[in-house]
Amino acid sequence: MSRPDVNLYLVGFMGTGKTTVGRAVAVRLGFSFLDSDHEIERTSGKTVAQIFAEDGEPEFRRREREFIASGHPASGRVVACGGGLVVQPGMLELLQAHGVVVCLHASLDTILSRTSGTTHRPLLAVEDPAERIRTLYNQREPIYRRAGTVILTDGRPLLEVIAHVVRAYRRDAAGWRPPSAAPGS
Repeated sequence: MSRPDVNLYLVGFMGTGKTTVGRAVAVRLGFSFLDSDHEIERTSGKTVAQIFAEDGEPEFRRREREFIASGHPASGRVVACGGGLVVQPGMLELLQAHGVVVCLHASLDTILSRTSGTTHRPLLAVEDPAERIRTLYNQREPIYRRAGTVILTDGRPLLEVIAHVVRAYRRDAAGWRPPSAAPGS
């Protein structure tokens, strides 16, 4: 049985608009909005930067997996996922088992522009943030492209991106089945 209220997971590189678009899409769908990074901060009592600094990236990735596996309701949510969440082994499959996955995409130039000067992204707390972005982008892009419907966000009006995400979600949600559901069940 398909679930028209199945969760929507927005994935993609940092700076592609997952949080901005996600909030607006949630309103359009009548869903609640969650940001995986903010939920991890809320439940841990630490910022993402503190988790990276004090506990390390592997601990943060463990918390991401825990949040997706069991840390939120199973329906009626739009979830903006952290940029590195979907690239971790097994996470794409876990997301797809919980709902519809849509990938927001932007060009490298757009991402560099949108993230320049940010101080809240621990992966960019390096001597050359632009080079770090280029490296991560090249490593992650093939995985993002496999994640689900890919929607370009740069050079497009926000309302157009939101409408495209809603259309893609409705199309994919109409046929979505949990992995254990056999056809006709």
